Amino acid sequence: MLFRQLYDNETSTYTYLIADEISREAVLVDPVLEQVDRDLKLLQELGLTLRYCIETHIHADHVTGTDKLRSLTGCQGIVPENAKVACADRFMKDGEILRIGNIEIKAIATLGHTDSHNSYLVNGDRVLTGDSLFIRGCGRTDFQSGDPGLMYDHVTQKLFTLPDETLVYPGHDYKGHTVSTIGEEKKYNPRFVGKDRASFIEMMNNLNLPDPKKIAEAVPANERCGKVLV
Repeated sequence: MLFRQLYDNETSTYTYLIADEISREAVLVDPVLEQVDRDLKLLQELGLTLRYCIETHIHADHVTGTDKLRSLTGCQGIVPENAKVACADRFMKDGEILRIGNIEIKAIATLGHTDSHNSYLVNGDRVLTGDSLFIRGCGRTDFQSGDPGLMYDHVTQKLFTLPDETLVYPGHDYKGHTVSTIGEEKKYNPRFVGKDRASFIEMMNNLNLPDPKKIAEAVPANERCGKVLV
């Protein structure tokens, strides 16, 4: 398996390239519109054919590159079940598996940051957690029908029950971290360590964070697969 972690500095967003080295078929997870040229260049250099763009959720901080990539490569756009994205080619529900050559990408519904959110377990040894679980943190729950109780339940019951050695690759990082493990996050993540469901909910409801700078543009554009209306 070929696996690359790519970064957008403006929004601190990670995009993941996953490819089967035999079939040369590839997937991009959470592509960013402003980084489409970078991603296309890498695909070309590595001799890969893009089959799918997969979203962990409807993003509020950046516009997805899916629409542009789909028009340029003919790939399909995939979003979580119940996401309000009529233009998507496919919706992935909890437990569903997408296969690329010998690679298995399994959707794990991890709601709470938004009301439609998947993490993706790749070949059983690494999980792309989107905005549900960060390295020593977690996504916010105060807009887009977020629900801190659901986040606590899904992180603790679905992600924290994966093997401790499972690698954790988040959707964002704001402090320079790139990868963690489930075992580390269970032991050191301050959002969850020593907290029960009620105290987690209270903490999340009192973060008082400012809205993402691009929320007014990003959410409606991402509901159109990243098509920006001018």
